[in-house]
Amino acid sequence: MLQFSIQRVRNMRRLSPRIIGVASLQFSTATVPSWRHGNSLRVPNLIGGTFVDSHSPDHIDVINPATQEVVSQVPLTTREEFNSAVSAAKEAFPSWRNTPITTRQRIMFKLQDLIRKNMDKLASNITTEQGKTLKDAQGDVFRGLEVVEHACGMATLQMGEYMPNVSSGIDTYSIREPLGVCAGICPFNFPAMIPLWMFPVAVTCGNTFVLKPSEKDPGASMILAELAMEAGLPNGVLNIVHGTNDTVNAICDDEDIRAVSFVGSNTAGMHIYSRAAASGKRVQSNMGAKNHGIVLPDANVDATLNALIAAGFGAAGQRCMALSTVVFVGDSKFWEEKLVERAKALKVSAGTDPEADLGPVISKQAKERVCKLVQSGVESGARLLLDGRSIKVPGYEQGNFVGPTILADVTADMECYKEEIFGPVLICMQADSLDEAIKIVNRNKYGNGAAIFTSSGIAARKFQTEIEAGQVGINVPIPVPLPFFSFTGSKASFAGDLNFYGKAGVQFFTQIKTVTQQWKDLPSGAGVSLAMPTSQKS
Repeated sequence: MLQFSIQRVRNMRRLSPRIIGVASLQFSTATVPSWRHGNSLRVPNLIGGTFVDSHSPDHIDVINPATQEVVSQVPLTTREEFNSAVSAAKEAFPSWRNTPITTRQRIMFKLQDLIRKNMDKLASNITTEQGKTLKDAQGDVFRGLEVVEHACGMATLQMGEYMPNVSSGIDTYSIREPLGVCAGICPFNFPAMIPLWMFPVAVTCGNTFVLKPSEKDPGASMILAELAMEAGLPNGVLNIVHGTNDTVNAICDDEDIRAVSFVGSNTAGMHIYSRAAASGKRVQSNMGAKNHGIVLPDANVDATLNALIAAGFGAAGQRCMALSTVVFVGDSKFWEEKLVERAKALKVSAGTDPEADLGPVISKQAKERVCKLVQSGVESGARLLLDGRSIKVPGYEQGNFVGPTILADVTADMECYKEEIFGPVLICMQADSLDEAIKIVNRNKYGNGAAIFTSSGIAARKFQTEIEAGQVGINVPIPVPLPFFSFTGSKASFAGDLNFYGKAGVQFFTQIKTVTQQWKDLPSGAGVSLAMPTSQKS
């Protein structure tokens, strides 16, 4: 059964007047979003172009992970409200699909301009709800913005093919058409980037969309939806619903939804893939990872250390492309000492601290899980080179902080290796040769990304050819492609046939229609032939 966090579900009657909301923040543009109704902390649904308060009596508290203050409250969208959102998307589809592609692209041009102007507003909201540093939050927004920029010129990717005279007087051509109503289910770790992976590509292809943000940090999605409507997206083209298990299952089961995009854990991702596919939907499901970096003795020391630190501890390790495991070929003692030295220099603090290198993890439950996996490694024989589990941040004593942690002598049978930790924990392993290191990586069930650090072109080419990961970095620790390529996770990290954004993203959100036409004078009295038509002349 799909597991989502619903520990913070409360009854509306339990609201406390002490709670501090996002409205108190000073943003770069409008200080209070138009969808906030008075002083209410409730996050509304977006249905048919209108922000509508849910009638659900239950909600989930959105908690600032650095302070434990309640930022807002996400309703558990009712089935009636969900159906209304899907109906609004369905009603908007005929008109939107017939809107010229140039018009749809111009809306994306306007949206990318509005996102740039509201970058600080979005980043502030992300830091408040998700915890990452402001600089990292701006990167979150920017990587999503790049997909919007790509959508501005997606017309050529939607072109079909044409072949004249496939037979005498007969031409055949194919066209790409939108699917209809599509849906997206988002994770907590990239509140802006992942929604922007989804709906801009879908709607520019002519689809309409129902988005379910993470219940832990929905604010960025709400701001982006507001900006999309300001950019000119018609009512009903983009809709937002909230919730956990019931809403997700409703998306999977609804007969009017043609395709589902998901990013998140393997447990949720495989549930969604199986359930949505069983009802005839297209599904793209980006899931867990255990990304490895192989370090050869000839690697540039300074650049490699910086890469390992940034990719292992950035965003508090809460990235599906975090480089969480490093495999040293040869002696590792030198590298371990240098890693500990640089990791100790990182500042752990609230994301609003301009000097912070990493902020808190998303929740107390997440912190407990990270600490448990670290302890399991120690108990299994791993060496704890750096322990960040008991860190205290002055002024934020209640925060969900975990400092940089490094485990060495880890083996493939340890739980801390087999599980995706999703925290600021770097695991160190050893191999005697590049061949052995590649075997270690390939035996792992995940296949999101892998990197090698070396000054040898021969070694790099061997790695590129033999490694079983969808995204490969050569002296690049986080090889996430820009949007004119596609995000190509593989193995247990992805379920589906077509990946996110780029050409694959357009193919996912469109279907091919092939037309064969005949325009020629037919001789009278030719009679009727019941034989299979062929391109041969009779």
